[in-house]
Amino acid sequence: MNSTTVNTGKFYGFRLPQLESNLLGSAVRLVALPLLGMLGFLLLWSVTAQNIDTSLGKFPGPAAVMEQFKALYGEHQRSREKEHAFYQRQEVRNAERLAADPSYEPKIRAYTGKETFVDQIGTSLVTVMSGFLLAAAIAIPLGIAIGLSKTLNSAVNPIVQIFKPVSPLAWLPLVTMVVSALYTSPDPLVAKSFLNSMITVTLCCLWPMVINTAVGVAGIDQDLVNVSKVLRLPALRHVQKIVLPASVPMIFTGMRLSLGVAWMVLIAAEMLAQNPGLGKFVWDEFQNGSSDSLARIMAAVLVIGFIGFLLDRGMLMLQKLVSWDKSSNQ
Repeated sequence: MNSTTVNTGKFYGFRLPQLESNLLGSAVRLVALPLLGMLGFLLLWSVTAQNIDTSLGKFPGPAAVMEQFKALYGEHQRSREKEHAFYQRQEVRNAERLAADPSYEPKIRAYTGKETFVDQIGTSLVTVMSGFLLAAAIAIPLGIAIGLSKTLNSAVNPIVQIFKPVSPLAWLPLVTMVVSALYTSPDPLVAKSFLNSMITVTLCCLWPMVINTAVGVAGIDQDLVNVSKVLRLPALRHVQKIVLPASVPMIFTGMRLSLGVAWMVLIAAEMLAQNPGLGKFVWDEFQNGSSDSLARIMAAVLVIGFIGFLLDRGMLMLQKLVSWDKSSNQ
């Protein structure tokens, strides 16, 4: 009993300070250092902004941008109130018409108010995820096929290398003309501007996924391939049981790269296609040229960067969830 007590005392007496030191070091690394970096950035931004004069006045500092965040959210709230009042008035009118004429068929007109900053964020997220998922549905099977077949790799690789560096600004006019020629429905399900932006995003984020998937599949351990041959797995079973689990890290690396590319491409595409998202917001504010425009554009830049960060972290969490390699956290 005494021996156990002495040993336990020695354990706590020696280990506890080391444990506290490790926890303190982790807290400094995870919280204090990033916070210090952010404070330093805000200070540098504030000092620099005061010394930059533009045609619209001083370059906006953190305080001016924060004011515009509040103003943009206030505009969103007022727009939602107007929308609610608009539908409420229609309900009252329809109720009165029905009371006077029971055979009347009520009609509800859609609210056509201007999109708010929050609405434009939602539009951009829907557009980028639509383009990204369409690209993934094409790129991952194609990458697997290229990785499994050296002949197909030799045939497709030059095409990938030629189109990989093409700017979205070059794709957009072609996409716009093709969509205008083929999408001629009198009652379109989605706007042409949405399709233009989405397809441009798809074309620009295909290539990282194709390349990384093909490299991951081609680099599978030969022992795993031999096991599949010994078991005589059918082609689809081989892909399901051997190829996909072994190449998941590289596939997700390509998906993370593609999602980052997609988000960057989207902003430029929305500016030119006039899809009502964050890109259009930035362009409209630039064209507006009011005294608040620079602060609003800077607010949009911060939102774009923060959303890009969240998208990357979300893809990393998804990779950890489905991958056997739980240590891949960079």
